[in-house]
Amino acid sequence: MSFLPHHQPNQMTPRDDTDPLAPQREAAFFYGLFLRGHSLDALRQDIDVPRGIIDKWLHAKDFQGSFRADLDRIYQYRKRVLAIFEGLVSSEQAQLRLQ
Repeated sequence: MSFLPHHQPNQMTPRDDTDPLAPQREAAFFYGLFLRGHSLDALRQDIDVPRGIIDKWLHAKDFQGSFRADLDRIYQYRKRVLAIFEGLVSSEQAQLRLQ
């Protein structure tokens, strides 16, 4: 997040991370890449948080307090995007089978 000092005019506020459509938009972006021929497995890896990173987050002594909560939010968000993406891919594959 980017903040401007309080003394400047045109003060900016932090980006609102509670946009309920953000995961759908991001999943749609990756789905568009899939439709353009990008590897399904590579896209899944790009969306998901690798197990090694999760382990690092869980065992790092310097990741405490609010930062750890931020990491949890990132993890939950990535999983939500991945689930939406998987739903879009499943729909596409089901339509192809019907044709």
